[in-house]
Amino acid sequence: MRAFRVAYDGRPFHGFQRQPDVPTVEGRLFDALAGLGVAAGKPEGYAAAGRTDAGVSAVAQTVAFECPDWLTPAALNSELPASIRAWASAEAPPDFHATHHAGYREYVYHLYAPDEDFARAEAALSRLSGENDFHNLTPDDENTVRSLDGEVRRDGDYLVFTLRAGGFVREMVRRVVSLVRAVATGDAEFEKVARVLGPERVEGPEGVAPAPAYPLVLADVGYPRLDFSVDEDGAASARDAFEELREERATGARVADEVVGRLRG
Repeated sequence: MRAFRVAYDGRPFHGFQRQPDVPTVEGRLFDALAGLGVAAGKPEGYAAAGRTDAGVSAVAQTVAFECPDWLTPAALNSELPASIRAWASAEAPPDFHATHHAGYREYVYHLYAPDEDFARAEAALSRLSGENDFHNLTPDDENTVRSLDGEVRRDGDYLVFTLRAGGFVREMVRRVVSLVRAVATGDAEFEKVARVLGPERVEGPEGVAPAPAYPLVLADVGYPRLDFSVDEDGAASARDAFEELREERATGARVADEVVGRLRG
């Protein structure tokens, strides 16, 4: 059994989990394993740390499965698109399960918020931290109690959220960000946080919709039983791919600035 750390740009994909007829990260991973002759379809013992939504990116998504010794991150990358890069691996015990044995998951959300009140954002997130029932911040109907460790900092025009928990229910991170933003802009009062965490359903116009997916990154997944080794070739390939992506998007931002500037006169 071997575990792999995988980074990916989530924007070209319809989420992580394999689906018929649409591109997903997991689907591309399975295609790569088939191309390498490792497995046709899901490999034996396969599990992943989590199922990120469409548009969500990752640094440390973790997948584990039975594979031959020669399958390194660099070898896996030879069959993957540049938007998905394996960069580290670890030997895992036979009973290892990438979902169930994760000690924590950490997400980072980059919210463009040049005018939002940081003190209000910090206070709202503090109230959401700790053990709470997040049933009003997910479409899930059960198993919604979680212990959340949340921090927010200002970085120029952005509020950067770091949210850590043993596990997250669906859309929880994005809805937490959305609620905190509403408080920070004054669109919602602090009392709404208490209502959302209360036992009654908060629905309709008072409900909390998820923030956009693309600024969200699965930044880390902790496994106390594993010791990951960085594959230098795999990591270099990942850095090159994401540096190219950064340059491409920076250029796109300059083009947008040009258009906006000329339209403003």
